[in-house]
Amino acid sequence: MISIHILILLIILFWNYDCHIIPRIEECGLSCSQGIHCKSKPSSGIFNSFCHSAPASLSSMVLKSMKISTVIKCVQGSPCSLHLNIKGTLSLDENIRGLEICSFSLDTQRSQCTNVRFARKKSKILNGKKVQVQFNCFEVNVAQHIYVTMKTVPNYCEVKMSQEYYVEDCRNSDVGKHIPACLAGKLDYNVDRTRKIISVNVSNFLRDQDYYIRLCHKWFTCEDVGQFAVVRGKDSLKSVSLKYSQLLPCLCIEGWLAIPDARRLQLCPFENDTTALWDNIVYNPVTQTLAWEPACPVLVIVNLCRLMKSNDHCEDIQDSSKRFPEKVKYSRVDTHPRLCMKFTTKQGSWVKCPFAHGEFPAWKMRTAAVADRIQVFFTSQTKAHFSVLVCNRTQLASCESVGMRHSVSVGDSVSITMSREMCGSTICIQGWRTDVDYSVPLQICDIHCGFRGQTYGNENPAKAMTHRMKSVHSLH
Repeated sequence: MISIHILILLIILFWNYDCHIIPRIEECGLSCSQGIHCKSKPSSGIFNSFCHSAPASLSSMVLKSMKISTVIKCVQGSPCSLHLNIKGTLSLDENIRGLEICSFSLDTQRSQCTNVRFARKKSKILNGKKVQVQFNCFEVNVAQHIYVTMKTVPNYCEVKMSQEYYVEDCRNSDVGKHIPACLAGKLDYNVDRTRKIISVNVSNFLRDQDYYIRLCHKWFTCEDVGQFAVVRGKDSLKSVSLKYSQLLPCLCIEGWLAIPDARRLQLCPFENDTTALWDNIVYNPVTQTLAWEPACPVLVIVNLCRLMKSNDHCEDIQDSSKRFPEKVKYSRVDTHPRLCMKFTTKQGSWVKCPFAHGEFPAWKMRTAAVADRIQVFFTSQTKAHFSVLVCNRTQLASCESVGMRHSVSVGDSVSITMSREMCGSTICIQGWRTDVDYSVPLQICDIHCGFRGQTYGNENPAKAMTHRMKSVHSLH
């Protein structure tokens, strides 16, 4: 656990970083110590890239120090820009004609170099004199990772200084207020659900600068949804209209200035519109596969469930629970109208029944009671196999077996012998498909047997025989 002292130190460091004021300059340039005249010109850095052996008289400490900071260049009528402020100390020597300073961006792989030359008399009087050089004309971007080097001219081996540097990002209040890449603007929106149009208005961004707006689906990155729109800086109307197909929780509005490395502003105002996520259920009748793939990333538990007719509750089917990593798929699924998918998140549960509208074949279970026997048979448009048993319904969705389990195919029936004790309000005949991996068990309950005064002793209460009969009770 972090101690209170360390926590306070971290807060102070973060506060100083966020509120650090960056010095201003109006012009960039080169300056050297008083009395030393110097000038600079851009350099490719190629001609000075190979080093030579240093003369014996040349100290390896001829380069004393190097410090790097950031400055903001602001000229009236133009956007402000960030520049590196590089200070170095050099001991003059008759073997040194100048200094080369280079910056290399590890983000863009772009290098900038300048060659600094000293104008001095051919005299040994200045030998060993320390010269401080300051150069601040390397323009950089927000949050860049920079590698700065300082070499002598000519380039002597092992006489070199280098340093890594991180340019401040938009969290710095000074950078955030004055650098265009951080001026993300302000977005206001209005949704026309009838026409499926989102109107977006942009404000608080640089005048005369174009601004891009798009809709995107936010996963690990924000993926395009259609084309982006442009708000022209010269136009008086700063709004656009964007069409959408569905209001999804990951649908975002994104805006940014039309400049390189501009900061992007995102609004995701539909995070609670999760209902549309559960619509993308697909059934393949050839492979008997039921699948769901979300249009947005979502933390959800998916179950197959049985819709109860009495109270519309959907009871989970055993061993069908899946946590969403990507696509959810169930193989060999029964197409019964009461077989549904349940989606559970922190916000609640949603039930979708893909077979409820009669587009797929469903099976029916029927019963007929004659004396001490109950005949059970099934009808189905497709070939199927079923199991049947007598059970005692202890709860709404729980039925405990009280007899043998019987198998039957479509078109055949099974006859179950019932005792008086087995005929009552809690006794049910339960049937389900066995030729699929996921099936809903159906029940016909409150069995009334026509005993006509017969008495039964220790006769086996569940005997089966296969034959055909007409039905009296049915369930589908």
